[in-house]
Amino acid sequence: MVLSGFSGPRQSESELAEAVAAAHEALEGASHILIGGGAGLSTAAGLTYFGERFNSHFKNFIDYYGMTDMYSAGFYPFPDEESKWAYWAEHIWINRYNPPAQPLYEQLYDYLRTRDHFVLTTNVDAQFAKAGFSKSRVFATQGDYGIMQCQNGCHDGLYSNKEAVDAIRLDTRGGQRVRISDSALVPRCPKCSGPMAPWLRSDDTFVEDDDWRAARDRYAKWLESALTSGGLVLVEMGVGFNTPGIIRFPFERIAAEGGYVLVRMNFDSASIDASGVAHGIAIQGDIARTWPCVVEGCVAP
Repeated sequence: MVLSGFSGPRQSESELAEAVAAAHEALEGASHILIGGGAGLSTAAGLTYFGERFNSHFKNFIDYYGMTDMYSAGFYPFPDEESKWAYWAEHIWINRYNPPAQPLYEQLYDYLRTRDHFVLTTNVDAQFAKAGFSKSRVFATQGDYGIMQCQNGCHDGLYSNKEAVDAIRLDTRGGQRVRISDSALVPRCPKCSGPMAPWLRSDDTFVEDDDWRAARDRYAKWLESALTSGGLVLVEMGVGFNTPGIIRFPFERIAAEGGYVLVRMNFDSASIDASGVAHGIAIQGDIARTWPCVVEGCVAP
């Protein structure tokens, strides 16, 4: 049984139980599984951008700039490169280099590793790779915190920022200071000597290099094969409305046009328009709690 939505602002216990059972049945019968991973998936995994995790690691930045969370801080107009990279080195370290693979991502990999799958994600924290997913089965469309590019996009080169981040954090004592004291530590473009920026899509300067295009092509080829052979189930996890044109809207279109099952898992915004997607399963709640139940076919807590 599939559920294309639910009544009221929140899902009732009976609606949730029914949706979890339907998702379990759909996935067990799937020949191909397409995962759409959004920011809400990493939030559910514990990599929150607000609250205690933000407050404890960025106290000096909060006191100095009045920052409220890591998401909005990523758009802060820093006065100079020394200030910008003092913040970004800490942001990158806490979200990319320091965290190991989170249990939720490991659970997801354990379920999918013996099944034909592909991952389309807007996340830039490399959690899919850390959990064991093959590079050949992941398309990270928006970049990677561990990589930097010329801020002006003067060329297609991409560079690891690990050494730069480590050196900057040593200088700032792990974010205790909000500005780099040694300007020589500021990353500079090896071609134009201009500023460098984290490899995150924000405008048309985002570098789409050969590896990025190869991943895009692998995704397109896999999806074409899955659509041709049938038995596809789409699982959207933690996808909101910041960039709905990458996962949310395309997944709805694929499900609607092909009559495929779309499982939408989200803490909020989980409902699906039944007039567009005939086989939609909406699961609203903490993905860290609901996903294990989808796997086991048990009643979600």
